[in-house]
Amino acid sequence: MIRRDFLLRSASAAAVLPLPRAGRALTPQFDEFKAQVSAVQLAPPPYPKTEIWGYDGMMPGPELRIAQGARVQRKLLNALPQASSVHWHGIRIDNAMDGVAGLTQAAVEPGESFDYDFVVPDAGTYWYHAHARSFEQVARGLYGALIVEEAEAPEVDREEVLILDDWLLDPETAQINPDFTSAHSRSHAGRMGNFVATNGQYGLAIDVRQNERLRLRLINAANARIFVVDIAGMEGWTIALDGMPLAQPQRLGEPLILGPGQRADLIVDVTADSGETAHLVRLDNGEGMSQVALTVTGRASAVRRDDPPALPSNANMDVPGLDNAVPVRLNIEGGAMGRMQSAVLNGERKSFRDLVDENEYWALNGTVGMPDAPLAGLALGQTVKLEISNDTSFPHAMHLHGMHFREIGEDATLGPLRDTITMFRGETRTVVFVADNPGDWLFHCHMLSHAAAGMMTWMRVT
Repeated sequence: MIRRDFLLRSASAAAVLPLPRAGRALTPQFDEFKAQVSAVQLAPPPYPKTEIWGYDGMMPGPELRIAQGARVQRKLLNALPQASSVHWHGIRIDNAMDGVAGLTQAAVEPGESFDYDFVVPDAGTYWYHAHARSFEQVARGLYGALIVEEAEAPEVDREEVLILDDWLLDPETAQINPDFTSAHSRSHAGRMGNFVATNGQYGLAIDVRQNERLRLRLINAANARIFVVDIAGMEGWTIALDGMPLAQPQRLGEPLILGPGQRADLIVDVTADSGETAHLVRLDNGEGMSQVALTVTGRASAVRRDDPPALPSNANMDVPGLDNAVPVRLNIEGGAMGRMQSAVLNGERKSFRDLVDENEYWALNGTVGMPDAPLAGLALGQTVKLEISNDTSFPHAMHLHGMHFREIGEDATLGPLRDTITMFRGETRTVVFVADNPGDWLFHCHMLSHAAAGMMTWMRVT
């Protein structure tokens, strides 16, 4: 479906771990967290516990909360049967700490460890997840929230971090389906789950009060599902997308689309009466379902509050030099029902039929998988104009590591800062950004089966 059809059809229907602050210690003090096999009550009783892979054995992993400008120091201990790494999604991070196995670091082998040490320059809602065999490891549960707090937080009564995900479970045993390389998932819409959860819980419910003001931090951690969400029994505003504050809060008037990897910060006021239930609503196939129930008990205030002000902006977020921007083009092709006839795999041009035999289905600019040469070689500080065309039958959530971009609208205005753009079939869209972070940066589809089946490239900033 194109984006308009998608919207119309849809609309019809932890522990908080203390982190060392910058300058607190003269030598690094790394808090350990372990990637390990565990079991959690994912599906409701009487289903048994589900075996997952989790950080510290938790689902989701420990919520990491830190002040803007402070330092994250974490030692990953790998107790998994596979090599792994951690990507800090959305953080404009030092390249060596980006966590992309095979590009920025070697994967951490079982029984080994790796020290992540970086400063967080931007306040906002971010997350961390595995980035080795991520199509499997994220689907098994290796992710958690990374919250960077503003120096001046908005006035709210409280906040809730809500990680949205779906799981592909055996309906008899509630165990995770182990077929992570199925041809259908790789060639169609991705690995779609049959069990939808929030923070690893089915039917999450939260007690609230009438006229209470909440900050909701939404994170889409699904392998492929696009969450279309709305609110009922509340009025609200979007105040940030992909961690970056909007210039002005935008009142929620139509459903919000969150592709895999994308985030949104909302401020909502509970308007439902005491004894009623407000909802974060998920729109699926024209039907509205409760993603999170907010049970109203009592009243926080007798009057409605004023509209919220904008969050303070993060530094160095302008995009100057558009007239002299470096042009880069990315063409997405392949997949089931696509028109791709052939593509280059491992330096050899192969027919689509041959690619199917190797369980590879997608190409970026005619190349399947990571190319030897970067999509673009950029000088530090250059402005880039990247045109992306989706010549496939499926949506793709294209995620750029290390930098944020703005989309150029039809009226030539610049949209909000994002690190992931959801491209629907047949769309051509243009984003611009400043190459302000040196290193080799991955650019890939966050439908993780698509990335594994060919949709990965990279850029070099020197």
